[in-house]
Amino acid sequence: MHSIYVFLADGFEEIEAITIIDVLRRASLHTVTVSISGQKKVLGAHNIAVEADQLFEDTDFSQGQALVLPGGMPGSANLDGYLPLKELIQTYHQANKYLAAICAAPLVLGKMHLLKNKDAVCYPGFEKFLIDANITDQRVVCTDNIITGKGPGAAIAFSLTLVEILKGKKTATELAQGMIVD
Repeated sequence: MHSIYVFLADGFEEIEAITIIDVLRRASLHTVTVSISGQKKVLGAHNIAVEADQLFEDTDFSQGQALVLPGGMPGSANLDGYLPLKELIQTYHQANKYLAAICAAPLVLGKMHLLKNKDAVCYPGFEKFLIDANITDQRVVCTDNIITGKGPGAAIAFSLTLVEILKGKKTATELAQGMIVD
């Protein structure tokens, strides 16, 4: 089964992570939450605890189709500091699989030089980490296999963009209508 992996690190942005997980699962996409902290319980930036489905070290990522990085601080910095995740991102990138990051989390892709000459967006103030990217003012940007989102307010649009890419425009439109998204 092709899975979408959503990574949780201590200090993640709860609105982004939960919105992404919820919308992808509503679209019947096999979505797996993965903790990089060594324990399933992960504490968000606003002290909301979430239990991940799996630990990074116990997960087989070979059948995945997308990796998703919610933002937040220090969550994004924790994702950036986790070498096994960066190695996995590099593997997915080389296989032309989807990489998605929102808010501060595009800094991980930017510091890995994966955004070079690509349109990208991030939370204001983190642009300096998007090395050689073409920074746009859009809420969500998709260039090739990389999707970036601006921040918490863009979480639904970001999630619906992932649904559109992975399941088609019809599914994304129907889901948006059912959720009363303008």
